[in-house]
Amino acid sequence: MRLSIGMNVMIDKDFTETGDRYKSKVVDFSDEFVLIDYPAHISTGKTAFFMDGTQLLISFVENKMSYAFRTEVTGRVNRGIPMLKLTYPGDDQLIKIQRREFVRVETPIDVAVAIDGIFQQFVAEDISAGGIALHIGQENPFEGTDFVSLIIALPYVNDDIKYIRTDARVVRVWEKDNSRIASLEFLKINTMERQNIIRFCFERQLLSRNEL
Repeated sequence: MRLSIGMNVMIDKDFTETGDRYKSKVVDFSDEFVLIDYPAHISTGKTAFFMDGTQLLISFVENKMSYAFRTEVTGRVNRGIPMLKLTYPGDDQLIKIQRREFVRVETPIDVAVAIDGIFQQFVAEDISAGGIALHIGQENPFEGTDFVSLIIALPYVNDDIKYIRTDARVVRVWEKDNSRIASLEFLKINTMERQNIIRFCFERQLLSRNEL
């Protein structure tokens, strides 16, 4: 198993919830369940008390690789410390998120790009936590421009929309199916916004597997 005792995990309420994030540690595990400390809210530090049946998204890092899986709260255990018992789908069901080359998913989301202070609307070809590719038609609005500002709309399946604001560097312009595409690398993106993109990509992967 890729999980280990004492490993830090990040917790998101699942896609029908508000998107609050929590942190915890693995206390024990088996092939079918995981025991964790009661989670603490990342921003407030307050302990979370999840009801049985609550759907969660767990992510963790093992050997410089990020993994994520969906789980459900199935009960509570007290072995001197209170713990939550979660289902574990097995290592073969983990979604791998490479940190050096973030998972990239194709998705036509809306992106506003500020070029010389003026915003223009584009549609994405794909996105990852490291960058985004945009359809730009036959023209090249980035010619002579190396750096731009972006506002990216991330629509989740619960109808929540998160707006990611970041600077980006134009890496290259290339052609696909008679359309020009610009690849951009994110710059100065904060950890929370990067995690929101990772979560969005994870959700799109689940949708492609018909698991949502």
